[in-house]
Amino acid sequence: MSSTDAIITIAGILLIAGAFSNKISSKFNLPTLLLFLAAGVIAELLLPFTGANYARQINFFGVIAMCFILFSGGSDTSISSIRPVALRGIILAMPGVIITALGSAAGAYFMLRMQYPFIWCLLLGAIISSTDAAAVFAILRGKGVGLQGKIQPLLELESGSNDPTAAFLTVAMIGFVMGSGGNILLKVPLIIYQLGGGILLGIAFGWLGRKLFHVQLDFEGLYFVVCVALVLLSYGIAQLLGTNGFMSCYICGIILNSKRYNYQKGLTKFSNALAWLMQVGLFTVLGFLANPRELMMPSIWIPGIALGLWLILVARPVAVFICLLGSDFTFKEKIMISWVGIRGAAPIVLATFPLAAGVENADVMFRLIFFMVILSVTLQGWLLMPVAKFLKVAQKAKHNEEPPPLQLEVTQSSAHQEMREFKVTSHHPVNGKTLAEIGFPKGVLVTMIRRNGSFIPPGGDTMIQDGDGLLIMAEIKQLRQVEKVFFPA
Repeated sequence: MSSTDAIITIAGILLIAGAFSNKISSKFNLPTLLLFLAAGVIAELLLPFTGANYARQINFFGVIAMCFILFSGGSDTSISSIRPVALRGIILAMPGVIITALGSAAGAYFMLRMQYPFIWCLLLGAIISSTDAAAVFAILRGKGVGLQGKIQPLLELESGSNDPTAAFLTVAMIGFVMGSGGNILLKVPLIIYQLGGGILLGIAFGWLGRKLFHVQLDFEGLYFVVCVALVLLSYGIAQLLGTNGFMSCYICGIILNSKRYNYQKGLTKFSNALAWLMQVGLFTVLGFLANPRELMMPSIWIPGIALGLWLILVARPVAVFICLLGSDFTFKEKIMISWVGIRGAAPIVLATFPLAAGVENADVMFRLIFFMVILSVTLQGWLLMPVAKFLKVAQKAKHNEEPPPLQLEVTQSSAHQEMREFKVTSHHPVNGKTLAEIGFPKGVLVTMIRRNGSFIPPGGDTMIQDGDGLLIMAEIKQLRQVEKVFFPA
């Protein structure tokens, strides 16, 4: 059997494991990230070559993977849900990242006994400064727990938009460490240009995407090809113009899904699946970069634990409390937001940048960051729900039921229509009435009724019961009116 055959077989096994990994991670209250990092570490031990020799290739794959992950995150971000927390979320994602980086750098400089220049520590702080809330919400959904009020949308916005800031800081600090950074004050206009340009290009590509998806193509599968191309162009052109490609991908996803376009539901599922595929591959190859023998050296794990605890208990909370000064978030909510600062794939990807650039002692930096991420995922992941319940900010999440067998895809002919499921409760006026007695407006069609885990066809004499789910198709404006009149909150 050739090595190519073995790699293909291993890839298939990892993909199957990835598809079912949430079952394992929710059972043991651990994010999937940790499982695939472990798989990569084991692979590094078993395979006859060293992962560190492929740092540039892994860095390239990491950049591509981050583009699709950020695009998918933007696609899942609802403008209406983040609007009330938009200002605070952006503050956390930009100034908050800078404050976290500075706090982490200060801790690293003194905890490493000043062995490395402060500028080197600033690079380490920049790399570890962004959060990965995707792992957090995987645990919350698995255990049927959510976070109250505006905490969850704030964390979603922050986690989706702070990776570009951390990436920019990392690239800038590599220039300073390598002696090509120049005067930092002269970099301020460049920072504004890169981040602002990334946002503007993301808006432009989101608008372009909606136009492209409204073109009638020869067959439906080509729309998925256009989706991949849109992500690559959003990043590539932004980078070629000297702006921030990661920010462009994230904003492109938000703008694209802010309005309806052809095959929107199918394309959203496709981008989510592609992002999941990228995460599985990314976590595994990043674990392949780590040598477990080197990670367990006292010179790595002792400062790694100390720096991880400093980040979790000091640097992150200080940044959160400064950024949320004057907000209506309570003290307990700020503590919770501080705790949900879990580090994930992004810092490990960014840690490959110094390796690829040939920064001095980049291997030590990578091992420290790798250890800090493992500590963050393990400690904060295990204690997330107990902390949420202790602070009384946890709430029962909506139960994810099986999707109905009938769904209305968005096309040019159905762009003005929507199909939604409304859950009937005892206080709704439809409860205890037949469909004929309810008298929905003309043009409102009840297509199916969910009852006791199955679907039944509706009829005029069908009695609506408490707990039923009514799958209703109508024009979008009509659906809003139906919700207001027949299914009041």
